[in-house]
Amino acid sequence: MSSSTGTNDHPVHDLIGIGFGPSNLALAIAAVEHNDQANDTERVAVRFFERQPAFGWHRGMLLDDATMQVSFLKDLVTLRNPASSFSFLSYLHECGRLVDFINHKTLFPLRLEFHAYLEWASARVADLVDWGHEVTRLEPVLEGDEVVALDVTARELNADGTGREVTYRARNVVIATGLQPRFPEGISGSEHVWHNQQLLHRVEEIDVEAARRFVVVGAGQSAAEVTAFLHGRFPEAEVVSVFSRYGYSPADDSPFANRIFDPDAVDDFFEAPVHVKKLLMGYHANTNYSVVDGELIEELYRRTYQEKVVGRERLTMMNVARVEAVREQDSSVAVTVRSLTGDRTVDIDADLAVFATGYDPVDPLPLLGDLAAFCPPDTGGRLRVQRDYRVETTPGIRCGIYLQGGTEHTHGLSSSLLSTIAVRAGEILASVVAGTPSVQPAGGAKAPAAALRRLIS
Repeated sequence: MSSSTGTNDHPVHDLIGIGFGPSNLALAIAAVEHNDQANDTERVAVRFFERQPAFGWHRGMLLDDATMQVSFLKDLVTLRNPASSFSFLSYLHECGRLVDFINHKTLFPLRLEFHAYLEWASARVADLVDWGHEVTRLEPVLEGDEVVALDVTARELNADGTGREVTYRARNVVIATGLQPRFPEGISGSEHVWHNQQLLHRVEEIDVEAARRFVVVGAGQSAAEVTAFLHGRFPEAEVVSVFSRYGYSPADDSPFANRIFDPDAVDDFFEAPVHVKKLLMGYHANTNYSVVDGELIEELYRRTYQEKVVGRERLTMMNVARVEAVREQDSSVAVTVRSLTGDRTVDIDADLAVFATGYDPVDPLPLLGDLAAFCPPDTGGRLRVQRDYRVETTPGIRCGIYLQGGTEHTHGLSSSLLSTIAVRAGEILASVVAGTPSVQPAGGAKAPAAALRRLIS
């Protein structure tokens, strides 16, 4: 599996990763640990492209008091290799905080601390990453009638737009381009309309003394955190939380329900019929979607009750309601909220509207370009993905295309979460090392050589 050179301009790698968030970071570590134990012929040559200039993961929501919703044991490596030097516990030991953390008696570290751990781990494998590079195209490399590799081209993101392009050749690519913010239909970000991912990046723009009112939209953990944060940071301002539920719903983190995030649960979900997959997603959505940590729910209720007692109510919950429209004004935003019970609307003039309305996976098809024609979709128009996270392709394509993210329809609830990234990284690496061919869809037609050649003409 060692690296070879196709041309002077195209060194060949066994694996190139697109994106370098936690998922591909876990994969990089798995490759490093594999190579440490492998002989020269078994080593894998890997490289990653990341458009950010340095590692960062949801930096806009790294609130001082926010904790992780997942156990530290579900870090980058532990479920794959408990003895790894890249574990969260190894990080604590190196920082001199291991004993203090043990005395803290918690499985859930501060989000800031876990982000620092991810930065620490990424720094140890930073030589494998081209930072500040955005992948712009994938081009097939033909050997006879077969696509045996892909040329991956990325542009350096210089501020003046003069960044050079680099191209690496890969026998396999792993696409892990993360998530993109979601707004309700008809609404987009603007000067006074933010997605919660921008919160800490832009909050300094708001004058603490001049702020009058904020609107926060959403019923999940992020919405509740933003509500609590703005209410505390701006002591003279009102905060209006708008959501379609009657109240915040607590997350189900009970032991049996949490088994839906176990590595074995991925096997069960993958093998299940489509109707069972839908049932499981519906039954256990309350482990992750539009739910809030119980302690935070209690804290927000305590604040609203205290304000009623004191007689100065700054925190308002507009339940069973939805935002219908937003209109930018000179120095504020008008938010139209419709009650779902009385079918009435009210316009709220606010300094800022923050939408904590979730994320969508980035669609990999535009990046695949013409190669997407050789990745037959399922009945829902989504990519077919095998158990090892390799995209099914028509015969004639020998190179592997793997996905980290965007696989909830095939692999279940943990696909976009931290819960199984260590195990998933090991499974993808094992597939790459084994050179496992993708399983063809039933009745899949062979891609003719002429069609493949047109891709690079």
